[in-house]
Amino acid sequence: MKKYFVTISIILCSVFNLQVAAVFAEENEKELAKEAESAILIEQHTGQVLFDKQADKSLPPASMTKIMTMLLIMEEMDRGKLKETDMVKVSEHAASMGGSQLFLEAGEEMTVKDLLKGIAIASGNDASVALAEHISGSEAAFVKAMNQKAKSLGLDHTTFKNTTGLPAKGHKSTARDMAMIAKELVTYEQILEYTSLYEDYLRKGTEDEFWLVNTNKLVKFHDDVDGLKTGYTKEAKYCLTATAEKDDMRVISVVMGAEKPKERNQATTDMLDYAYNNYETTQKFAKNEHITNFEHFKAKPYQTPIITKQAANLVHEKGKSLSHLTKDVHINKNITLPIQKGDVIGSLKLKQDDKVVSETDLTVEQDITKADYFTLLKRSMQQIVNVSE
Repeated sequence: MKKYFVTISIILCSVFNLQVAAVFAEENEKELAKEAESAILIEQHTGQVLFDKQADKSLPPASMTKIMTMLLIMEEMDRGKLKETDMVKVSEHAASMGGSQLFLEAGEEMTVKDLLKGIAIASGNDASVALAEHISGSEAAFVKAMNQKAKSLGLDHTTFKNTTGLPAKGHKSTARDMAMIAKELVTYEQILEYTSLYEDYLRKGTEDEFWLVNTNKLVKFHDDVDGLKTGYTKEAKYCLTATAEKDDMRVISVVMGAEKPKERNQATTDMLDYAYNNYETTQKFAKNEHITNFEHFKAKPYQTPIITKQAANLVHEKGKSLSHLTKDVHINKNITLPIQKGDVIGSLKLKQDDKVVSETDLTVEQDITKADYFTLLKRSMQQIVNVSE
């Protein structure tokens, strides 16, 4: 009997502790981002929202705009169309940018790597325009690509007018949209090698040596933060999109419209701490894990593995796990050739009681092109032989 009562006591204490923890979590959530005009906190892999405050309010994003600029740059590098060692010639337009800058001179040449560092660390407006012009031919053409990318991501509340975030009529976004862009950017882990640096140098060892200091002070003063981008204009006030990773869980926070940089940084720290104190993730599928195969008669190769574009994680409150999951693989029916590695061709959904608890993009393991005439002829002949057998 005594053993029975001890067991009951343990169960009741556990339930009580969970209830107390839930109350504390709810109270802590009420205190988050009090000084911000808008804010959001998401888990990176799933995009699950852990906290938000007026996350769909339209506001100027200031230099957080460069998250999209860097995303397009990383996509070009991933496709092999741009290399870190490529030399970029700075135009007069790029050199004329005000605000945060690297003080590039018209006609100067600098590597893609150094310009990217200048954007990621020091928020260089001149570097942003120089790379945009190098990739698209003009800043205007690059901005068009930025808006097309936003549309493809389903970001209906974002419109870019430049690559830098300098004040411009109609240049706007939301905390939710900025978090979604950041979610895409950090899938390119290489960018974190730059955004996590507190300081570095350009033209090191020359008389024109330039010291880069990260505008995001949290990369130095917060153990888990390794990015991402600050922003400030008089209209936008102090903004910050931050990302951190701890215990295999990466989260992204966005703060917009804080009156002071200290308030912006504190709001970010509070949200990150809230995430790690109350949530955890469980990985179900690893990044680049083989899910199924893509087969197409006119494709070369005929069969290509379909893989996860990133890890498929489940987010849940600490101490609570998800069970009885079902897997739903969906491949787009209207895929046209060619397909590039990294292109999204479908999704992997994990469901619990018909509710989607995780959704991961699927891509192909390698580039797929159209098969040539002789390959198609050979396949047709093979089909005829197989039918006759």
